[in-house]
Amino acid sequence: IMLHSTLALSLLLIAVTSNLAMAIKKEKRAPQTLSRGWGDEITWVQTYEEGLYQAKKSNKPLMVIHHLEDCQYCQALKKAFAENEEIQEMAQNNFIMLNLMHETTDKNLSPDGQYVPRIMFVDPSLTVRADITGRYSNRLYTYEPQDMMFRKMISAGKLY
Repeated sequence: IMLHSTLALSLLLIAVTSNLAMAIKKEKRAPQTLSRGWGDEITWVQTYEEGLYQAKKSNKPLMVIHHLEDCQYCQALKKAFAENEEIQEMAQNNFIMLNLMHETTDKNLSPDGQYVPRIMFVDPSLTVRADITGRYSNRLYTYEPQDMMFRKMISAGKLY
């Protein structure tokens, strides 16, 4: 009986220890948030519809970032966006922010095609601002890390 209870206690201890190790491993992983790596301090809306509602309600423009996880250009832009304190602060304070890994039903958000990365702005009157573009004539709403959208974002920020 002594051997039996020692064995049972040992098995219980092993089970508890392995469960604890798994719980610790899970905790160490960063929680997946709506930021998807674009900036954890930014308040992100979940859907385009929610973004439109918040833009109208707050009188701030909505910034919509279209991207994909397996796109190297998106990853480079995301890294530059996330590491730039000025842009992070501007995004948090002056915009309603949404990043999407799928297309919306609003065709106004893809006036020249459905490519990534693509960043578009919707002003508080819920007008998609097709006039705010990057420097590429073949992909008007794409940006590169070195562009970092300062002038465009600042001018878009003045929409509200």
